[in-house]
Amino acid sequence: MAAMQEASLVFAAPDAARAAANWLRYLTSELRAAPRTTEAYGRDLRQFFQFLQQHLGGAPTLADLETLTTGDFRSFLAFRRNAGTGSRSLSRQLSALRSFYLFLERTGTLKNPALSALRSPKIAHSVPKPLSPETARRLIAPEATDDGDALPWVAARDTAVLTLLYACGLRISEAVALTANDLSRDPMMITGKGGKTRLVPVLPVARAAVAAYQKLCPFAVASKAPLFRGLKGGPLNARNIQLLIARLRGALGLPDSATPHALRHSFATHLLSNGADLRAIQELLGHASLSTTQIYTEVNRTHLFEQYMKAHPRT
Repeated sequence: MAAMQEASLVFAAPDAARAAANWLRYLTSELRAAPRTTEAYGRDLRQFFQFLQQHLGGAPTLADLETLTTGDFRSFLAFRRNAGTGSRSLSRQLSALRSFYLFLERTGTLKNPALSALRSPKIAHSVPKPLSPETARRLIAPEATDDGDALPWVAARDTAVLTLLYACGLRISEAVALTANDLSRDPMMITGKGGKTRLVPVLPVARAAVAAYQKLCPFAVASKAPLFRGLKGGPLNARNIQLLIARLRGALGLPDSATPHALRHSFATHLLSNGADLRAIQELLGHASLSTTQIYTEVNRTHLFEQYMKAHPRT
């Protein structure tokens, strides 16, 4: 955390750097922001301060931050856009700046209303790209993960991780962080983004895949340590699963949209297609808002129409 703060604040004057460091600590300790969120916000602030150093001709002070105009903020966003930053990242950077300035206002440090005049960049609407049930089954099949050269325990590990992604709708970071203790419970307690917890049932096929891996794994793993291990015995890195999926795409002739996260999308879409309640899917995925889960109804409009026809009193 300290190293991240130093990297983020090197372009700021001492008073602005102290205020920014306090904000980053506030994100972590008070708001309990996810480590990746805090890291991204710190990086956004560093880029903002770096821009201001060139824009103002010196390291920005609190007085500078208070007198920045809407045009100054627009110049920063234009600078980032010209550097190749996409709309989604620009929107996050603007969100980071608003959070920082809101913190400064709430702590009585300064107030600058110029940010309120800015609109977030428009983000192209996209819908998840799930796999078909048949493709998902092919992807997680033991014969798919065993390429003939892999050690038997590695192939079993890969099958277990992919099965958990699809059978439980886990994010890849959640799957590789699972411990034996976690998997001993049913339903499992999963800690997701922002420290939010949720209960997720474990299908027998997923338990069988994990048991097959545990039987073959050559390393002794403590019950509270990450269960899935790399070749040298350390915790499995999510990157290994991303590379595995990339190899399987080529071997099975799958589209580029076949990613580890596509298995989570497939989990939600296939549940919805088979009549699962949208609120239940929201809970299983750990979405804070139902509007996030509702995007899956755009993937399967047939299901949405069927629910309408079933529920409307005049049909």
